[in-house]
Amino acid sequence: MRAIVIEEFGGPDVLRLVDLPDPEPGPGEITVAVAFAGVNFADIMARTKGYQVDALPFRPGLEVAGRVLAVGEGVTGHAPGDEVAAFVRGGGYAEIAAVPAASAFTVPAGLDLRTAATLPTVMPTAYGVLHDVARLREGDTVLVQGAAGGVGTVAGQLARLGGATAVYGVVSSMDKAPHALKSGYDQVFLDTDFDEKVLAATGGRGVDVALDAVGGETFRRTLAVTARFGRLVSFGNSGNAAPWQIGPADVYPAARSVAGFSLMGLAAQDPARLRELADAAFRTVLDGGVELPVTAELDLADAGEAHRLVESRATTGKLLLRA
Repeated sequence: MRAIVIEEFGGPDVLRLVDLPDPEPGPGEITVAVAFAGVNFADIMARTKGYQVDALPFRPGLEVAGRVLAVGEGVTGHAPGDEVAAFVRGGGYAEIAAVPAASAFTVPAGLDLRTAATLPTVMPTAYGVLHDVARLREGDTVLVQGAAGGVGTVAGQLARLGGATAVYGVVSSMDKAPHALKSGYDQVFLDTDFDEKVLAATGGRGVDVALDAVGGETFRRTLAVTARFGRLVSFGNSGNAAPWQIGPADVYPAARSVAGFSLMGLAAQDPARLRELADAAFRTVLDGGVELPVTAELDLADAGEAHRLVESRATTGKLLLRA
């Protein structure tokens, strides 16, 4: 089979297409003939910084959609020929992926594999941070960093479905604003002055719920515009800044809450809860309430170009690799 391998950290050119033996499923695993693999910012961090990479050589790719080829010992609920979408801890950029059965989800009738490939990481993340961590309530106001990205695209829609009265988005370029405005956002601000604009839009009050995957100074500025009794959820560090730290002075006066979310951590420690999140999130797609448009679809051999597009910060929605 063809697969992408990283033998050293660096730029997109370190993504090498190689031929490898077809994998066999181990206990608790299934093998999947990959139709599409999703491209995520975590893949970029793995390639450049070794994020969540235990050792080299490493095979990137966190989400796939395709058909089950074989099941390993002890696997129930999946059978050869089933269509699944799956979250994997690497190895998704391949024609065949070995997948933990616990993090493979049957694709519901009416959902095609191309659409299913956009869902395993983005939908559970957006649904989890909004509903399980931030505890979104009807009437809340919401701010989302990276509003035109994968998670941001669906978070805006989910916030609106969840009863938010105003949803504000932050983008790196106003070229992305039209995409965000079609995804549930009332107003979209540039990352250079979003804090001033949020306070102006809310009459100085700030927002009830804020979602941040950038970290660093953006995290601090987002916390500053989180309202009294508001909830800020951090679920990434795309800015590659030093880990944030907060103290009583940051949260006590305004009774703010700060929490975190990691899909990788959830998959490793509580796959049953991940399945519940995925089921709930997938239902919203089937009900027609949420859409994550595929803005680029490239061949597996063009994984390097896909990474260049993501790193350009000019993309919106979701990028897929076609296996």
